[in-house]
Amino acid sequence: MTKKLNPNKLLLSKWTATRPKNKEKHFIVTELIRNEDEQVTDIILEAVYTKNAYQLSWQTLLDDLWQQGWK
Repeated sequence: MTKKLNPNKLLLSKWTATRPKNKEKHFIVTELIRNEDEQVTDIILEAVYTKNAYQLSWQTLLDDLWQQGWK
């Protein structure tokens, strides 16, 4: 099954890492980063437990390393 995501609707979405590191399993998208054409290019993904924030391409969430929602 192929994941389909609308990058414009990712803000505040919840994600679970399928291979957690450093007790970071649950994440929330806290920011959408857009280019000059207003297209979403990157996201800020914040770990719920540690509050560490990571900037990633939104397409990264399509990888098998991520599941939508908190599991």
